[in-house]
Amino acid sequence: MAHQELKGLSVSEAFSMKGGDGPNGYAKNSSFQRNVADVVKELLQETIVEKLDTEILLSSSTFRIADLGCSVGPNTFSAVENILKSVQTKYQSAGLNTQIPEFQVFFNDHTLNDYIMLFKSLPHKRQYYAMGVPGSFYGRIFPKASIHLFHSSFANHWLSCAPKAVGNKDHPAWNKGHIHYSNSSDEVVRAYEAQYADDMDCFLNARAEELVYGGLMVLIIPGLPNGTPHSHCTANMTFQLLESCLMDLVRKVSTAQLL
Repeated sequence: MAHQELKGLSVSEAFSMKGGDGPNGYAKNSSFQRNVADVVKELLQETIVEKLDTEILLSSSTFRIADLGCSVGPNTFSAVENILKSVQTKYQSAGLNTQIPEFQVFFNDHTLNDYIMLFKSLPHKRQYYAMGVPGSFYGRIFPKASIHLFHSSFANHWLSCAPKAVGNKDHPAWNKGHIHYSNSSDEVVRAYEAQYADDMDCFLNARAEELVYGGLMVLIIPGLPNGTPHSHCTANMTFQLLESCLMDLVRKVSTAQLL
């Protein structure tokens, strides 16, 4: 996700997933993300049942959940349903069957996210009150100590913005001819690493303010084993192919202009 104002970017520079229910929309092209969520489903359930602090179960009559980087569904709805069932199991295991609270779920993504598509797709028999919260999750988006459980899947690997150095031709990290870091110099890789470190620092500091004491935060983030070359990652190979196509287009346009 990208900042809207935190680092001087305008709303138009914040890129969301493609909305709508057409063949090219995110809703019909996110099966990989859905499969990953299914793989960690049991781990998520076990973590909530084991780690959720029993002290907060009695602290409020409303249990608040936030899904950060929700896009347009349906993956976010599946994740929320799994979380709700796990929290209910936690209450039951603690002998609080009669005190299971009402649930409020906040769906967060960019301001330009297709929230119309999101809310049109909401499950009709849901057991929670739904709200949309537009804005960058790299800054504060909720009041202090207001959220009991944060969830974010396949969203935190998106940077708030491209590192400024990679677009500066006078900087050693200038990434000329590339759209990614996988086949770039060490300077470029370090620039992206520094940007990610800054972004995660902003993210974690914001969540630390917003999370209820004793609450949980669940993050599903794609990664690589230590020592694996960036160019060997399947996703990065896709970027390399896209980069090659874009460069071919640029060369054809440049050649046409010279004729």
